[in-house]
Parts: sequence; C-alpha cells; structure tokens
Amino acid sequence: MSRPITVVTGGSRGIGAATCVRLAADGHDLALGYVSDEEAAEETAVAVRATGARCVTVQVDTSEEADVERLFDTAASELGPVTGLVNNAGVTGPLGRLADTRTADLRRVIEVNLLGYLLCCRRAARDMAALGSGAIVNISSAAATLGAPGEYVHYAATKAATDALTIGLSKELGRNGIRVNAVAPGVINTEMHAAMGDPDRPAKAAAAIPLGRPGEPAEIAAAVAWLLSADASYTTGTVLRVSGGR
Repeated sequence: MSRPITVVTGGSRGIGAATCVRLAADGHDLALGYVSDEEAAEETAVAVRATGARCVTVQVDTSEEADVERLFDTAASELGPVTGLVNNAGVTGPLGRLADTRTADLRRVIEVNLLGYLLCCRRAARDMAALGSGAIVNISSAAATLGAPGEYVHYAATKAATDALTIGLSKELGRNGIRVNAVAPGVINTEMHAAMGDPDRPAKAAAAIPLGRPGEPAEIAAAVAWLLSADASYTTGTVLRVSGGR
C-alpha cells in the first residue's frame, strides 16, 4: 500500500511539531505548513526525515485562500494525492477579558482559527472526494466548553465553532468515504502560553486538572495519530477530549 500523505498546518512547534514526528513514525509523508519560523519548521522536517518519511515545508498563512491552495498544491505535486489533514494552526492573542481585547486581535483569531480551518477543510474535502477516501482532524480545545473566562473567550468561541464544523462536515462527507474528527486538548506544555503573556500558565493550572499536571504535545499527537489511522475507521464526527479530566 502507498504511504498516507498528510498536510499539517502549524507544524513547526508545539502540538504541530509533535504530530508531524509521530505521524512520520507511523508511516506518513508530510507537508508541513508554518507561518513564520522557518528554522523551527526545518528542525521539525529534519526529525521527520530521520524516520525515513518525506517532508516538504511550506510557508503559509492559513487565513489566506491563495496560501492554502499553494500548500495543498505543493503537497500534491511533491508528495502525491493528499489523504489526510491536521488543522492545527491557531492563535490566541494576549490573555485578558473580552472587554479589553483589541478588535485587531479579535479579527486575527477568527481569521486564523475559523476561516483558516474552513479554507483547509474545503480544499481537503475537494481533493479527498476525488479519491473516495480521506481523514481530517481539527485541533479544537477544552476551552470550547469551558469558555475561558478572563483569558480568551474569543478563542474559546472559535474552538466551539471548530466542534460544530467537525460534526457538520463529518455528516456532509461521510458518503464520500471521508472521516472528520477533532481533538480537544486541555492545558498543554507548549510555547503558546509564553506567546500569550503567561509562560507559567501550565504549572498554575495543574491544581485544577484531575490528573494533577498539564499535558505534553506528544500526548495530543498520539490522539491525532489514532484518529488518522485505520484503527479509527468507524470513528467520525467525534471530538476527542484529551485534557487530563478537566
């Protein structure tokens, strides 16, 4: 059988990078999308190639239609027909109350986290329908149901939309042989927390997590890998919560 070819957005760091390495170890060839950090993207690509997998890196802003089209076109031309998508690229903006959040930050969060997911899903749906099979995994968040008050309710709102997208699209594409699922992480040890202004957030959140600790990117990657695998062949429309019980 030919190797699965999977597009991973936001693949240079954190959950995205861990997912790339895990999927490569599981036999996937990868198109790694990244927005700005070329060095980090190449470091991840080196780790992917060390497993024997092929990997192309593509600089892409997933909120831009032309960039998304170029990402999938590059994957298809350099690797082959795309069989999988991991929609992972996302932003939060600074931590804070909605009343204090700048309109520019609200707009950027919606454009990347929602419009970007829609654009990637739309292109994946078109490509995979032509194949008669495929799998999409959207990265959601436990914030979709917790609401993230005082931190980023706008981000939480986009992740609730991600869950709705996942459920609706799974029903729309099921007859085409395409499965659509989501993984909803809780607090995970990544650079995202420093980027939003609170690098100690995972440690501070541990007391509220039933398992008593934040998660690791590899634990989310494992869930993504399962949903893309043949072991999940009868799983679609599912939001898999990986949050330590929170």
